[in-house]
Amino acid sequence: MMRTLLSPRMLGLHLLTIGVVIAFILLGRWQLGVFQDSGKPQATSDPAPVAVTTLAPVGGRMDGGAVGRQVTAEGVYDAQRQLLVADRVPDVDEPGGNVARDKGYWVLTPLRLDDGTLMPVVRGWVADAGDPAAVVPEGRVGVSGRLRPQQGTDSVQRRAEGLPEGQVQTVSTGELVNLWSGEKVRTGFLVAQPPSGGLTQVKVSPPVVGGTLTWRNLAYAANWWIFAGFAVFMWFHFVRDGVRGDRDRRNSPEMVLEG
Repeated sequence: MMRTLLSPRMLGLHLLTIGVVIAFILLGRWQLGVFQDSGKPQATSDPAPVAVTTLAPVGGRMDGGAVGRQVTAEGVYDAQRQLLVADRVPDVDEPGGNVARDKGYWVLTPLRLDDGTLMPVVRGWVADAGDPAAVVPEGRVGVSGRLRPQQGTDSVQRRAEGLPEGQVQTVSTGELVNLWSGEKVRTGFLVAQPPSGGLTQVKVSPPVVGGTLTWRNLAYAANWWIFAGFAVFMWFHFVRDGVRGDRDRRNSPEMVLEG
């Protein structure tokens, strides 16, 4: 039996089977990777800036495609209604810092647009609530940046725990409507790029969309692995037939007589 398994014909079959199985397994892993990557968030094209009024409605919800879009706005800052968003790091995608020194404040100032509505603008970040960089610019200004959706609100609870007046915990349109009573407030907020004055830039990501799983690639991966299993089955079939054939030839009458 060992002589049969090590014959040149069988050795060629062994090597061919090993190569085919390895290739099919790697092809299956490649298709599985494509399937997994398809479910990850994907960056989209970054459209040219548009007026903030086209994407941030009053009294409505922001469309998902507007998140992260570049926008522009012109108007006058309302210094009397400026707020500080507490416990923030200079990155929109991080709710708070892990190290105390990293925590500070977003400077949130409403920009009164030409139509009289207020657009919340995060002008930048400061480490200290009394930082003079938070002083509001006077006169008409032009602001560019990226649009973000409103956040959930828990400021009422934080204020009960001692959050100072003039500070909020999140940028919630519903809460801002109450704080800026009598005003029409546009939904979401604009993160200024570049920041205002000497404020630190708040990082904000360009638009992204959720990935769509391509189940076809998962099926391809399964097919390649099934092919690998079939290759092993055929190898076993040929080896078994070869061993049986050699054994039958050794036990044939002609071979017995010659022996």
